[in-house]
Amino acid sequence: MPEYIRIAMWSGPRNISTAMMRSFGNRPDTAVIDEPFYAAYLAATGIDHPLRKESLQSQPADWREVVRAILGPVPGNRPVCYQKHMTHHMCQEFGRDWIAQCRNAFLIRSPEDVLASYTEKRSDVTLADIGFVQQAEIFDAEAQRLGSAPPVIDAADVLTHPRGTLPALCRALDIPFTETMLRWPAGRRDTDGAWAPAWYDAVERSTGFAPPRPPVSFAALRDDLKPIALAARPYYERLRLYRLSAG
Repeated sequence: MPEYIRIAMWSGPRNISTAMMRSFGNRPDTAVIDEPFYAAYLAATGIDHPLRKESLQSQPADWREVVRAILGPVPGNRPVCYQKHMTHHMCQEFGRDWIAQCRNAFLIRSPEDVLASYTEKRSDVTLADIGFVQQAEIFDAEAQRLGSAPPVIDAADVLTHPRGTLPALCRALDIPFTETMLRWPAGRRDTDGAWAPAWYDAVERSTGFAPPRPPVSFAALRDDLKPIALAARPYYERLRLYRLSAG
């Protein structure tokens, strides 16, 4: 089998993770995989998400089968495989040894921004739903394996300085940067998950990285969301210390 470059991008929900998938998917050398553990996560937790039935029908529900697929041949036999992963999908009973076979990177966003965006789509939310704790666990394990911090990018930096942040990410992943990562055609993709109609409306209208919205303040959050933001913030701040410079 050819020697593929497998990139695993780890983020929580309501980040710019789908826009990042669009960016990599517009590279001529890259195939993308959209949240391959989503059905396995839904099956393991029983959690109710929009388009749950359709999502469960679209993917394997056994995490072992998912691992075999994402470590197997890359669609189109392209040399780079970009995998968009949600950290909260990695249930404790799912094996994680496979992660070492990927070049791992971490996409972070402030908890206030994540919570404000998440509750536009799903009102009920817990700390576990937004993946900050799980992201830190995966980051720590990868840093220990490598002996140094893996690449971290902040969504705000990508949106503010895409022409600086994306080349920095590519250098950290040891792949060439290409201008095609900055713009892409609008619309849905065949590679989008079955859940796309519920979550991807904004990115389907996009053709590139839009300027960031003003950050959501802690005071502007619903009262029930403030304890979640407070609990998530230390994990965000710790990973933010390692974020790549756009310079």
